[in-house]
Amino acid sequence: MKKIVVATGNKDKVREISAMLTDYQVISQKEAGFFGDIVEDGATFYENALIKAKTVSMALGVDALADDSGISVDALNGEPGIYSARYSEEGTNEKNNEKLLKNLEGVKNRKAKFCCALVLYKTTGEIISAYGETEGEILLKEEGHNGFGYDPIFYSYDLQKSLGIASDEEKNTISHRARALKNLLEKLK
Repeated sequence: MKKIVVATGNKDKVREISAMLTDYQVISQKEAGFFGDIVEDGATFYENALIKAKTVSMALGVDALADDSGISVDALNGEPGIYSARYSEEGTNEKNNEKLLKNLEGVKNRKAKFCCALVLYKTTGEIISAYGETEGEILLKEEGHNGFGYDPIFYSYDLQKSLGIASDEEKNTISHRARALKNLLEKLK
């Protein structure tokens, strides 16, 4: 079985990617021996994914896969976007969700989408990238406790329910990350 190093410290992302990449042994950057900090100073999801994948690949001498993803809300001109994980001062899921709900108080247009850029950086310098998104809207309050991040406040148009209520299996069929991974796997064939 091929091994793939995911350039992230987010165990939830590693778990999700592992569940979808069943033909690979998916390991985190820490499991592979990378403990450094990566400055994500790109202006787009793609640029940040490339920074992470290239940094880990070059440090460890392995092919590395990185994801940069987040939520983009129409009424907030695409915010929080690339700052989704650090939207609130505290940067926790709970505080990020609270801030987003507060910023949308009284707003009728709650349309939003999750976006995901994936970059596979190979030791040869070859870059393979893919993108995926899933559309929905921001709920008035949290529904469910499944998933992570903004899932409990995101109503999926595909599933017709909150991602906080959806099972992992349901989410992994329609999520932004699932769609990006599907696109990436097609490019790898």
